[in-house]
Amino acid sequence: MRYLAAMIFAATFAAVTTFFLATPVASWAVDQMKFDSPDQVADLHSAIFLGINLFAMLIGWTIGWALGRSLSATPDDD
Repeated sequence: MRYLAAMIFAATFAAVTTFFLATPVASWAVDQMKFDSPDQVADLHSAIFLGINLFAMLIGWTIGWALGRSLSATPDDD
């Protein structure tokens, strides 16, 4: 049950972050810098976007893992 809760929370956090946070933050960060080529802009934008989503997924997984323990019938079962 812990794994299921962790996966659901991870997917939910990643989806919400993708729609509401990752794109504006990545665009803002790219706008703050000067670049020599459009490829550098795209690379940095992608890296920031994916990094934010990965971090949100890890936060969701951690919260789901912690809450999944309380939902489990046998708390010692990992």
